[in-house]
Amino acid sequence: MSARPRLRSTLLRSLLLAAALLTLAACSTLNAVNAYLGNDVAFTAPQLQQSLNRNFPKRYEKLGGLVAVTLMNPRLTIPDDGDRLRLDFDIALAALGSRPSGRFTLTSALRYDAASQGLHLRDPRIDYVDVPQLGGVMTGASRELLNAWLSDYANQEPVYRFDNSLLDKLGSRRIGSTQIEHGRVVVHLDR
Repeated sequence: MSARPRLRSTLLRSLLLAAALLTLAACSTLNAVNAYLGNDVAFTAPQLQQSLNRNFPKRYEKLGGLVAVTLMNPRLTIPDDGDRLRLDFDIALAALGSRPSGRFTLTSALRYDAASQGLHLRDPRIDYVDVPQLGGVMTGASRELLNAWLSDYANQEPVYRFDNSLLDKLGSRRIGSTQIEHGRVVVHLDR
């Protein structure tokens, strides 16, 4: 075989191989997009944690600032086998000159809110409070302030806000239920 036909043969094989690789790459990209926009969109704990980190610390006041609570350092975990995520916070209280601090834990399901285009706490519950200077428990005014914050936060502020690129990809699809499944937050889409 002369050099010219051998070169053509090698060039043709290279072109066929390149075309096959491009086809495979396109198929895998298409499958990734279809999986992403299948019947659900999933979020991991690190994605939600990054959103929380941008929004804390927060300070809430009552009685003209005589009683205040500052929430810092949110730590989010999603259980593999539960239906509620867990949020741990460091807390600093300020009331009538005293400044006790500690931590607390809440658990909650999540819901999608179309107005904020984000995931909000649903049925949050304070599971644990540890404020050593107060004997490990909170006073009535401090607990009332923390519960008021929790109610306000659940209604007003998302734990995670959908970004424009995700909303563009969702297009006209409607958000259905939001569930915690296998260590992820899964937003099911309606057709």
